[in-house]
Amino acid sequence: MPERRTVALVTLGCARNEVDSEELAGRLEADGWQLVEDAADADVAVVNTCGFVEAAKKDSVDALLEANDLKGHGRTQAVVAVGCMAERYGKELAEALPEADGVLGFDDYTDISDRLQTILSGGSHAAHTPRDRRKLLPISPVERQAVSEEVALPGHGAPEDLPDGLAPASGPRAPLRRRLDGSPVASVKLASGCDRRCSFCAIPSFRGSFISRRPSDVLNETRWLAEQGVKEIMLVSENNTSYGKDLGDIRLLEALLPELAEVDGIERVRVSYLQPAEMRPGLIDVLTSTPKVAPYFDLSFQHSAPGVLRAMRRFGDTDRFLELLDTIRSKAPEAGVRSNFIVGFPGESEADLAELERFLNHARLDAIGVFGYSDEEGTEAATYDGKLDQEVVDERLARVSRLAEELVSQRAEERVGETVRVLVEFVDDEDGVYGRAAHQAPETDGQVLLTSGEGLSAGLMVDAKVVGTEGVDLVAEPLRGSLAWSEEAGR
Repeated sequence: MPERRTVALVTLGCARNEVDSEELAGRLEADGWQLVEDAADADVAVVNTCGFVEAAKKDSVDALLEANDLKGHGRTQAVVAVGCMAERYGKELAEALPEADGVLGFDDYTDISDRLQTILSGGSHAAHTPRDRRKLLPISPVERQAVSEEVALPGHGAPEDLPDGLAPASGPRAPLRRRLDGSPVASVKLASGCDRRCSFCAIPSFRGSFISRRPSDVLNETRWLAEQGVKEIMLVSENNTSYGKDLGDIRLLEALLPELAEVDGIERVRVSYLQPAEMRPGLIDVLTSTPKVAPYFDLSFQHSAPGVLRAMRRFGDTDRFLELLDTIRSKAPEAGVRSNFIVGFPGESEADLAELERFLNHARLDAIGVFGYSDEEGTEAATYDGKLDQEVVDERLARVSRLAEELVSQRAEERVGETVRVLVEFVDDEDGVYGRAAHQAPETDGQVLLTSGEGLSAGLMVDAKVVGTEGVDLVAEPLRGSLAWSEEAGR
């Protein structure tokens, strides 16, 4: 019997890329590939790249070069680039990085097994010429679903998308997905693409126009993940607040969230990537009052000075954003809020920066990401006058980052004395027991260190009292008499 072909998937970038990698893994496993964790143990190393900003692109190139270094020293015979950077640059990336044996775009995903086999056998597959993927779907959102099967939408795969003769990994409800780790948390793609035209962002050009997944697919995937031991799902897309607009109901998310929360085995549902300008009273109500739905608001503010926001092709201002936060906290005082901000945008004045600092000082955000502006190819902002010197951008980045670090530490201190429900994710005799509360998303928002690990294991939900902080992180004491502890730890 011939030895099975082996493949390793190396994922960079956001949670959306993680979902795409698991879909690729599902397709490959269904076609007989053996998935391995370490690229050094794989015949083919597939690097799922990020093409968002320069730092992410550099990380992607470094990962490809690192995988290439394995060739000739072990099992690895080929290195293949997929993901956003591969889609965005195609032939250009292939020519600039000959170390990659293949550069595959989204349109190659349905035939990923054949593509890798061709490359592994010494053949080649021509890298695509990038195109504006927004033009692949109708301008009108309500017309998109009818033609969506003709367009590659990573992370939307269902078992019927497999080639004839291949079966899903397990069960009739199994999605076209294979988990790549045993974490009790998993992301679920709610939609793909974006219809917004932020002047600094190139994502819509290579991810395409916004298109929702069918609620039944989202529910079935969540049920399958629960069967795999997942306790928390995080809904991801480029813009979750637009979910349903192409399905005829912009309020569809409000109806879907309670259904997801009722899936057996799921203890927490989290929604990410929310647009402040699209927040609706009904959505706020559902996010703040539905059992098992985290009162968590990942709001993409980006700035708060009106002039800068308009140049970004965005809406709002400091006072409107603060009113939104007041509305949220009037319904759920414990709600978690995070956001990202760009400083040094073309034309940003000292007064604009002071306005952003005013917002940050009053917003009481749990987590803050700060980025210095840099031109992105193909964006409107790259053509703007009024570019700031790099030294000015760097100084403003350092200044606002220091403020952000101080403010999120203060916000964490405000939570001392609160009781939080913690999903245990990591248990180690030496390093301790760590998890996350409802206001903390994976990898971005800090974590909770539990003072005792007795009877605890990954995947357990436990109530705990916050007794201290370490920067943005919380230190909490498990409440042994809590319902969560008694139901799970005693089993």
